[in-house]
Amino acid sequence: MRLLAITLTGLILLIQYPLWLGKGGLFRVWEMERKIEAQREINSGLQARNAALDAEVRDLKQGLEAVEERARNELGMIRRDEIFFQVVESDNRPEVSRSTPKP
Repeated sequence: MRLLAITLTGLILLIQYPLWLGKGGLFRVWEMERKIEAQREINSGLQARNAALDAEVRDLKQGLEAVEERARNELGMIRRDEIFFQVVESDNRPEVSRSTPKP
């Protein structure tokens, strides 16, 4: 009777091994769920970026204001009837000599 109990216990443990540690075991399932969740977060960020790019493309195709804004900001372009003023700040402070006077 004792041998039968040990044998049945051993068989139960052998059946449980694939469930816990096998290729489709619970530990692997938990790990894969964690990886899937991380990938979903990455995908949602990429979807937001793609939506922003798609909106920008649609705006560039439909409106001239976006093209004008981009030309002004990135290329420094101005209209024909505009005057461009560039203010350059110079450093005209006198230099201070650091030498000590001779007695």
